[in-house]
Amino acid sequence: MDRALGRAARRIIVGDCIDMAATVLQQRGEVLVDGKRLETLWIEPADKDRPTIVMLHEGLGSVALWKDFPQRLASRTGCGILVYSRYGHGNSDRLLEKRPVEFMHHEGEKVLPELLDKLNIVKPILLGHSDGGSIALIFAGKYPDRPRALVLEAPHVFVEDLSVASITQAKVAYLTTELPRKLGRYHQHVDATFWGWNDIWLDPQFRSWNIEKYLPAIRCKILCIQGEEDEYGTIAQVRAIQARVPATEILMLPNCKHSAHRDQTEATLERMAEFVAEVEGTEGATAAMKSAVTEQECVATVGFLRLAVLAQDDRTAGPLAKS
Repeated sequence: MDRALGRAARRIIVGDCIDMAATVLQQRGEVLVDGKRLETLWIEPADKDRPTIVMLHEGLGSVALWKDFPQRLASRTGCGILVYSRYGHGNSDRLLEKRPVEFMHHEGEKVLPELLDKLNIVKPILLGHSDGGSIALIFAGKYPDRPRALVLEAPHVFVEDLSVASITQAKVAYLTTELPRKLGRYHQHVDATFWGWNDIWLDPQFRSWNIEKYLPAIRCKILCIQGEEDEYGTIAQVRAIQARVPATEILMLPNCKHSAHRDQTEATLERMAEFVAEVEGTEGATAAMKSAVTEQECVATVGFLRLAVLAQDDRTAGPLAKS
């Protein structure tokens, strides 16, 4: 009985009508990479043969700011999920210096490969949001044989006027609103995190930042998801990726800003899960994706099919059956 309760205590029940029936096992930890302590969250795969999805957060993101999306993605795909907070974010080590223009290059070329090596993660699917998407592209261009696929949510490959204008507005909001308190829920050193991000993006030298040179070397499939109302980037970003990496699919979501996994959660989860299954091309991947369907949905589906069969029988029998 005690052992059963112990196992139950380790289960995280995803509180969502779609993923209600799914359970995932997760473990929080930390790892030393590039001399910095990084917080991590590991979610066990449904099967040991499933690939690992490594999630790279946005410019003001962290493990906590993903909220329950990693658990829901694990339930939909059956994959192992690694989430980590980069240096200066979340509960990772505090940022102690000004970020250089090439800080994302360092993350993609040095930090991410070292992290994967230390955690023995081979051929991951990289899921990057915003700056995290840019880091994933740098990694895939530098080490084209290492990623299995890329899922990019609102990635940047160059700096646009729209991005600078919105980040300028974010600076005003941080100085005049409750934004520091709200962000403080997700970052241990919120001031250092915010200004580390804001200062470099508004640095005049950053206007020439561009990672398009990495794109032609990328060999894996890419799914780009962009909100039609994204306030930090336009469709020109994902089109630039597709122009240089032909195996790129673009999904534009209506009524969606910069964070598709928050603004259009269900549509984002559905397409990501389908993409993972397509990349795998196995029955196991499809079965894992379907395992997230709730018991209620299964019952409703069976009931619908029974009605359909009865209706078909009725049509086949013809008018005589009705007399």
